[in-house]
Amino acid sequence: MAAQRLDKIIASMGRWSRREVKDLIRQGRVTVDGVPARSAEEKADPEQAVIAVNGELLNWRRYTWVMLNKPAGYLSATEDGRGATVLDLLPQDLQRQGLFPVGRLDKDTEGLLLLTNEGGLAHELLSPKKHVDKEYYVRVAGRLTEADSAAFAAGLHLDDGLVCQPAELRILTSGEESEARVILREGKFHQIKRMLAYLGKPVLYLERVRMGNLLLDPVLERGAYRLLTKEEWQALAKLTEETRKPRNFNKKESDFLLKKEKTSCNPTK
Repeated sequence: MAAQRLDKIIASMGRWSRREVKDLIRQGRVTVDGVPARSAEEKADPEQAVIAVNGELLNWRRYTWVMLNKPAGYLSATEDGRGATVLDLLPQDLQRQGLFPVGRLDKDTEGLLLLTNEGGLAHELLSPKKHVDKEYYVRVAGRLTEADSAAFAAGLHLDDGLVCQPAELRILTSGEESEARVILREGKFHQIKRMLAYLGKPVLYLERVRMGNLLLDPVLERGAYRLLTKEEWQALAKLTEETRKPRNFNKKESDFLLKKEKTSCNPTK
């Protein structure tokens, strides 16, 4: 990777501002390959250099991917005047890294939500052309039947004009309240809720449990998060067929992606 300014590398971790990094360097508290840094303008390859601040090695990464077990009550947005967002569940150092949600979950929907600052892969995971599976656990009012599963498999044409591609409805229990797994290969706005309401089985609870080949970590408590492993990121990347040049989205582009997703085929319900 091309060498970058030392203050840019350290500030990208989100723990210090560029000004704070310059102060740290002046105070001799930053080393590169064991040697005290001379200035903020000094350049290094962040993938090769051993950079330490106050003796603590920096675990630099080009892009950040976070798995969040989203609780109800939080909006899938980077900022919103209506209430708390999923970013409020993260520490300040991650919030400063320009993360945005990969798709949306409704305020009352829980489960797997990815956040990242890697725009290229995020865009491809949301692209309807990629048909990345999204799996949900759902509890509804009313008795689910094999006829409902067949309707999902055939593809529904809703009264509001929404045309849904074939999907899977795997019934787990059936009674006054029923449970099922739903697998979509698209994700239009409120899609699962709209599909089941059309069948007369309103959704009582909804949780996303899988996206592509990535399962919600059972160890994560509701509201908790962790970074994706390198292997998990590589598995997500393999879901897309085309060679991609990753890039960051700036805030304006990220907000546009989230707005566009609300009216097109992205993982929302």
